[in-house]
Amino acid sequence: VQLQASGGGLVQAGKSLRLSCAASGSIFSINTMSWYRQAPGKQRELVGAITSAGSTNYVDSVKGRFTISRDNAKNTVYLQMNSLKPEDTAVYYCNFRIRETIISPERIYWGQGTQVTVSS
Repeated sequence: VQLQASGGGLVQAGKSLRLSCAASGSIFSINTMSWYRQAPGKQRELVGAITSAGSTNYVDSVKGRFTISRDNAKNTVYLQMNSLKPEDTAVYYCNFRIRETIISPERIYWGQGTQVTVSS
């Protein structure tokens, strides 16, 4: 199983970006899909997550600005980021909980990370 993240870039404050992360390979089911981020010199933090039932949760700093959605047919999660701020600058990582077969235990997979830079 591989996760491929895309959509990062350099934007001005107040603008929007949409990140995507798609899983490929042997997949039976995907439970929670999450986005994390890591800014220079800081620990990786959970930005938000979406369960297989569609429930979402977000870190307080992005509530009302970021939206997570998923397309189960495409094994893909999205992160719509609006009203971006310089403090949102970080490498963003996707994280999926995946079962490869009906008898496989759930495993955690990470994407390679995509850089988001917000200029003031």
